Amino acid sequence: MNRATSVWYFFGLLVVGAACSSAAGNDTSPPITPPVDAGIDVSAGGAAGAPGTGGSGGALISTDGSADSGWDPPFCANKDLTGDLDKDGYSVEQGDCNDCTPLMNPGAYDYPGDGIDEDCNGVDDDEPSSCDDGLAEDSKDAMDAARALGLCRTASAGATGKSKTWGVISAAYVFPDGSKGSQTPKTFQGCVGDFGEGQPPNPASYGLLSGFGNSLVPRQGSTLLALSSGIARSGVVANSPGGAFTCTRSDMPAGFPTPSNNCSNQPLDSETDAYDAVALEIVVRAPTNAKSFAFDFDFHTYEFPDWVCDQYNDYFVALVSPKRLGADATGNISFDTKGNPVSVNNAWLEACETGTYKGKSYPCSLGAGELTGTGFDGRGATGWLETHAPVQPGEQITIRFAIWDMGDETYDSTVLIDNFRWDIEEIPPSTLRPPK
Repeated sequence: MNRATSVWYFFGLLVVGAACSSAAGNDTSPPITPPVDAGIDVSAGGAAGAPGTGGSGGALISTDGSADSGWDPPFCANKDLTGDLDKDGYSVEQGDCNDCTPLMNPGAYDYPGDGIDEDCNGVDDDEPSSCDDGLAEDSKDAMDAARALGLCRTASAGATGKSKTWGVISAAYVFPDGSKGSQTPKTFQGCVGDFGEGQPPNPASYGLLSGFGNSLVPRQGSTLLALSSGIARSGVVANSPGGAFTCTRSDMPAGFPTPSNNCSNQPLDSETDAYDAVALEIVVRAPTNAKSFAFDFDFHTYEFPDWVCDQYNDYFVALVSPKRLGADATGNISFDTKGNPVSVNNAWLEACETGTYKGKSYPCSLGAGELTGTGFDGRGATGWLETHAPVQPGEQITIRFAIWDMGDETYDSTVLIDNFRWDIEEIPPSTLRPPK
């Protein structure tokens, strides 16, 4: 939990605690305040464990990074075991260990380092992590891809009560339009790996990597996810990224193709075919104490600098449904400061050799170092970026990370995705350069 998050969390619980500790029977008090004879034992400090047991709820991390052991979450020993005092969807009988705050229940994320048992399992700060050790690079299990992102919990769609936790409900490799079977490929010559009409995405198009090139490593854990319109591996493999054919085809997502604001009079293909396409689609239930999520990505493209502002461009998008307030018209949440989806024409393309290409000046502020050994040597990349988007606590959402080639099947692009995480603060859809 970062410094800003700690402050928010402190005051959020403090406000709820004030409500729980206010005078009973006040008709104008917040709904969370117990009425007279409600069977509520309100404690000033106390446990974040079983109701009525006392003990310590643990320390928050203060804004200077040190432990603030002088404050505990407000605690209510709710004697109405089937009631839901804090209106978080969980009763004491269903495992709510602190019915005085909606930020603690079995569906919550146990934020590390705060000394609080948010998920009510009896152990502070034990959120599963490092679930991506030992994953096979060529695993076809899409749940392994979710683990590579850092999503270590699974959940059941029909779960209730204590068993209704946050987590990944399902994961699948699909096409950018959400379909599961390929349309007739544009070519059957020189195809790499499994392919064909009606087949799922080519397994060569995705990979779980321990690194990329000579310098790029996972942002968390030991593995990152790679999706590619060529071969999702580090270095030059089977003519990729110069131009491998994975021989799949689907429709583009609704709303594509779309021109870039960074180009004047950019030609667009009249067709809506997505070639050499692949997507990872995950269905996940958000924690009850999360108001946004984030992930890191780094987009590499062989189309730079030859095909800047042309019709032959690869896209990377992150489509979320239900659509997020503040997302673009397509539902995409990864875009530059001008609202352009990620492609060679994205304003974030800053890992490259400085120069003027197709009349456009590229200062390439990140230099070209990260490209070494990736197969994209001498080409271009965005460098690591982070995308944020809001979520309703406990909401079930679908996220589709997709990449495809527009116009033809040559000149490949690869996106690295990692470090999926939750935040207790609400952050609108945005993509930015993370601090070093």
